[in-house]
Amino acid sequence: MIRRGFVILLLLGLAAVFVGLMASYSPDETLNLSARYYAEHTAQDIGAANIVTAIIVTFRGLDTLGEVTVLFLTAAIVGLVLSHGGREGWGSGRELPPAGELLTTGTRLLVPLILLLGAYVFVNGHLTPGGGFQGGAILASAILLLLLTDPLRRISHRLITAIESTAGLVFVGIGLLGIVLAGGFLDNRILPIGSLGALFSAGAIPIIYSFIGLKVGAEFSSMLAYLSETEDL
Repeated sequence: MIRRGFVILLLLGLAAVFVGLMASYSPDETLNLSARYYAEHTAQDIGAANIVTAIIVTFRGLDTLGEVTVLFLTAAIVGLVLSHGGREGWGSGRELPPAGELLTTGTRLLVPLILLLGAYVFVNGHLTPGGGFQGGAILASAILLLLLTDPLRRISHRLITAIESTAGLVFVGIGLLGIVLAGGFLDNRILPIGSLGALFSAGAIPIIYSFIGLKVGAEFSSMLAYLSETEDL
C-alpha cells in the first residue's frame, strides 16, 4: 500500500513538472546564431538538400560514429549473453506449428521489397527524410519477417559479422580520408559536391550513409538472429 502511494505521488510530481514546462513554453521567433548559420549555409557548403542529414553526417560526424559504436556494443553484448543462454542443442525438440499460407506468401513478396526500400532510404538520405539508421532498421525488419515465417531458420552469423565489420571499417576509413583530403573527419567534400538535389550529389554522404545502413542493419539482424536461436525463448 505504501509502495503504491509512493508511485502515485511520483507520477503526480512528474505530471506537475511537465504541465509547468508546457505552460511556460514559448517558441523562439528567430533562430539562434548557430542554427541560422546551418539553415542558411549547409545546403551550399555540403551540397545536401536534407539539412538534418548533412549535420548528422558531417558537422557532428564524431557523434554519429559514437552512436554506431554504442549500437555495435549492444549487439555484441546481446550475442555474448544469449550465446550462453541455452543455444546448445538449438533446434532439437522444438515443435512449432507451420506458418500460415498468408504469412509465407507475404514474406516471399515483401522481403525483396523491404530490402529495396531500406536501400532506397539510406541511399537517398541526403535528399529526403531518412538515412543510414532508418534504412538499416528497415533491412533488419526483413530478417524479422523471415524469422517469423520460419523461427528455426538459421541466419549466417559469419555473413552478418563480415558485413558489419566491413561497413564499419569503410565508414571509419572514409572519415579518415576527410582529414587527409578535405577539412576534417567525415568531411564529405573528398568527392565532388555535384548539383543540389541530384542523386549523385553531397559528396561522400550517400556512400557514408550506405555503409552506415549496412552496419546498422547487420547489427539489428545479429540481435534478432541470437534471440531466435535461444532455447529459453
